Amino acid sequence: MTDPVDTSGPVAGEPARDEPHRFGLTTAMALIVGSIIGVGIFNLPTSLAAYGPISLASMALTTVGALVLALLFAALSRRLPADGGPYAYARVAFGNRLGFANAWSYWITVWAGNAAIAVGWVLYVEEFVNTGHNKLGSVLLVLAGLWIPALINLGGVKNMGSVQVVTTVLKFAVLAFMSTVGLFFVKSANYTPWNVSDQSAVAAIGGGMAIALFSYLGVETAAVAAAKVRDPDRNVPRATILGTLATAVVYMLSLTAVFGILPASELAEANAPFSDAANEIFGGTWAGNVMALAVIVSGFGALTGWTMICAEMPLAAAKDGLFPERFKRLSKNGVPAFGIIASTVLASVAMAVNYLGSAGETAFTTLVLMTGITAAVPYAFSALAQIKWRLADRRALHAARFARDMTVAVVSLVFAILFIWYSRNTGNDFWVYWAPFLLAGGAMVLGIPVYKAQRRHMSEPGSVPDYR
Repeated sequence: MTDPVDTSGPVAGEPARDEPHRFGLTTAMALIVGSIIGVGIFNLPTSLAAYGPISLASMALTTVGALVLALLFAALSRRLPADGGPYAYARVAFGNRLGFANAWSYWITVWAGNAAIAVGWVLYVEEFVNTGHNKLGSVLLVLAGLWIPALINLGGVKNMGSVQVVTTVLKFAVLAFMSTVGLFFVKSANYTPWNVSDQSAVAAIGGGMAIALFSYLGVETAAVAAAKVRDPDRNVPRATILGTLATAVVYMLSLTAVFGILPASELAEANAPFSDAANEIFGGTWAGNVMALAVIVSGFGALTGWTMICAEMPLAAAKDGLFPERFKRLSKNGVPAFGIIASTVLASVAMAVNYLGSAGETAFTTLVLMTGITAAVPYAFSALAQIKWRLADRRALHAARFARDMTVAVVSLVFAILFIWYSRNTGNDFWVYWAPFLLAGGAMVLGIPVYKAQRRHMSEPGSVPDYR
């Protein structure tokens, strides 16, 4: 078969991305862990408190889904190590129309997700400044959280990679602390009542899963940024699986600890639940302040990593003619500056709109659910691409390998559908309840004129390489 369209090379006449400036396995793993562990996990107990400790079952199932997705993307990136990740798989498998829809949906995910990370980040920043949670002050702090990482990314890949490694070590240490020391301060009484919502156990677990998905967004980041990774055939799959496994362990243990240290009623009112848990362990406020500072650094690292992803996927799509030509132009520092700036502007707008009628906690949850919807779309089509290719490969595959890959793809598809189905903002009025779907739908509609304008510029997708 013919080779797929090359999406990793430089645009003619523009600065090349030199091999020495690409990521190795360690930095690729740091990108995975650093992008997954942002502030989502640190704000998750408050968002899940409406369901109660039953949310631990939600997190366990979401963890299974995340690991299955990691296996899916590891397999897909090994076969098609193209820059753009989920977008590239959908385009090669189903053509430009669905390729564009997935590219647009994933782009919404990353810039809206960046907005959510920034909103959650500010809830910890406000342990020190703007403690009264004045909305204008909160908005200004979120803007700082969005634009400072954008400036770091505009400075080049080397700067971004350094930030990722340093902040990843710190955030992993924080979760490891809560996953070990925190477990000694658990009170079994805090796990009852198990389900504090007015919903059935199944509905409560499903609702919790939709929220918990946000804390795992990022399993695909090494695949999206494959062009920045040295030896992507080898390093992208390894980084994806190892990074997700490491994250899953500390996620489950730390969340179990926080729900056991504080009752759901207190978590529901907490702005910085991990800080409150640290204060409960040590007494006073100094431990909570140390925890808040660590989370602030963690969130800053995630914002820096996701800002890069915000521009990488449109860059890959623009090289194929699906996104406007501006997105593929590289600056003198070798970065897609227009994509970084455009994504940060959109994240700023999304954040401001959500703050207009909501407190920071509600704005965070709404953005989380919105990104869950728009992420699940390319996740589902990636699974469908794998199913299509494996069915075509079945005669060349051993039965065990075929069964393994098909099982992973089908389970990934089921999880993606469930994430969409349960992404409603429960416990709120009509507009807030359906806000995640309304915002996601409105953002998707904005892509229609872009698609129409780009149709004549789109190159033909390459063929999928033979199975390896």
